[in-house]
Amino acid sequence: MHVAPYVWYITVGLLLALLIVDVFVIGRRPHEPSTKESARAIAGYVGLAVLFGLGVWVFSGGEYAGEFFAGWLTEYSLSVDNLFIFLIIMSRFSVPRKYQQTALLIGIILALVFRGVFIAVGAAAINEFSWVFYLFGAFLVYTAIHLAMQGENDDDDFKENAVIRFAKKRLNATDEYNGVKLTVRKNGKRLVTPMALVIIALGTTDLLFALDSIPAIYGLTQEPFLVFTANVFALMGLRQLYFLLGDLLKRLVYLSIGLSVVLAFIGVKLVLHAMHVNELPFVNGGHHIEWAPEIPIWFSLGFIIITLGITTVASLHKSRNSTPAVDPAPAVDPKPAEERQ
Repeated sequence: MHVAPYVWYITVGLLLALLIVDVFVIGRRPHEPSTKESARAIAGYVGLAVLFGLGVWVFSGGEYAGEFFAGWLTEYSLSVDNLFIFLIIMSRFSVPRKYQQTALLIGIILALVFRGVFIAVGAAAINEFSWVFYLFGAFLVYTAIHLAMQGENDDDDFKENAVIRFAKKRLNATDEYNGVKLTVRKNGKRLVTPMALVIIALGTTDLLFALDSIPAIYGLTQEPFLVFTANVFALMGLRQLYFLLGDLLKRLVYLSIGLSVVLAFIGVKLVLHAMHVNELPFVNGGHHIEWAPEIPIWFSLGFIIITLGITTVASLHKSRNSTPAVDPAPAVDPKPAEERQ
């Protein structure tokens, strides 16, 4: 796929412009978005992603369009799973609702930065070493097994990493929020606010999720332009989705299991591709393994859509049927206590 430099500049410029506008609005008025505001924003971002994919189809063909849509859906699903962890972090740190949008926006910006770095590193590694597909594939299969062993999404699955524990222990922090400020001065001392700890938690979580998302997208396309745009579009509108779905996120109990199936599929696809282009001297004498099949993108896209669809339907069905029934109130004897005795 040939992408002219000016197309890169225009695409990156427009996406950054959207982000800058978002930051300016949020920075000026931290608030909890209304349902109407959130739905409108999500519809706009999803519409832009679909239009972009159709544009790729028109100018570069259906193969690359399929790669974009497959990558976007996979990254979007991983981002929603990331959002579930964000929800737990907000709850653990008791972030006021009106400040959560700002925290989410910062978390999404950090995710963009981390993914941008990993995209560049991944592209450089792929260009130089074809055997890196073996590593990516093995890592995704390992991640898939880890997710599958976790089972249903649950608040107890979240464990604070070493960075969060270190920050809590070593940083002088106040228990009170001071708007969206990260530090506050009290009695002549500079203290960090709980918001700073929230940002640390979101940032480290973003870093861990980037380690999963980049090999996954490179398993569907090796075009850096599509990898970058799929990741950016997958992160757009997540904060609005957070407020729109609310507790519905907790109802997607099988999301991790569905993602584990998708990641395992992409991992196997990567290993097969690595075998097909094999250059390792100790594997098949350094020759390509011709019998290793290349899974077409249309099959990958269909598999991802069907798997995530089944996951969503099964999750909502399980959540609806597992709603605890309310025990009827015990009958009260109308007679006075003296008569009952």
